[in-house]
Amino acid sequence: MNYIEKLRASSDTFHSIVCLGLDPVLADIPIQDGGPRQRIYNFYESILNALLHKKIYPAAVKPNYAFYAQYGLEGIACCADVIALYRNAGLPVILDVKRGDIGSTADAYSREAFDFFNADAVTLSPYMGYDSIEPFIKNYPSKGYYILNKTSNKSSADIQDIMVEGRPMYLHVASKIAEWHKPGIGAVVGATYPEQLGQIAEVFVGSGKDIPLLIPGVGTQGGSVKDVCKELTRFSDVRIHRINSSRAINYAYKKYSGLHFADAAAQALKTLNDEINSLIFQ
Repeated sequence: MNYIEKLRASSDTFHSIVCLGLDPVLADIPIQDGGPRQRIYNFYESILNALLHKKIYPAAVKPNYAFYAQYGLEGIACCADVIALYRNAGLPVILDVKRGDIGSTADAYSREAFDFFNADAVTLSPYMGYDSIEPFIKNYPSKGYYILNKTSNKSSADIQDIMVEGRPMYLHVASKIAEWHKPGIGAVVGATYPEQLGQIAEVFVGSGKDIPLLIPGVGTQGGSVKDVCKELTRFSDVRIHRINSSRAINYAYKKYSGLHFADAAAQALKTLNDEINSLIFQ
């Protein structure tokens, strides 16, 4: 099963196109016993157990490497632990590392992502061109590769919106993603820029190729689920796309007073699933 097939299968199985970001912040984890590795693992294990018990599922998960690496070797080891935990539950894992370097270094990074961490997909930067991405595809042709296209952060415009030959840079990148396409190549496009998402969608739909989107920025960053879903209806098969939410689900206990943190996360995920499904799968 290649990555596109895995995306379709997980959407069908879990009735979702949500990607659950797994971004640990020890100050926000209401577990005090143990070191960073144990606390983070127990936090995400409790959330997973609640999801399985309540039969509320995302269609993928996305651990952000930096949130683990900030805690040193314990955190990096925990990242591998959490990936194994969620993969064993049948969920595709997108490792958010945003790698992009020369060929030999990219080759090493590809082995880190797919051999050491055993991820199903990875996020990549296109800034250094195709040879910084090719080793991931060549070495691991059945995996997924999400290329940064129009990111959700406020200052993304500093470079991504620069006009080149009458078009913003993010549309040139979208055209390159379509040109480089092989099964599994996708794009990261922020929910905070729905107009740009629509323009990028036109490029991808026009290419006639299956290019999965990873869409961060809903929830805490303020992106509109309704606006995102409107743009996703341009595609013939929305099952290959993933709308990511991290903090709004991880730390939903701050919103749902009185609920255990794992039950609050499950409730937040259910609410997001229901909203997206009502807009897309009517």
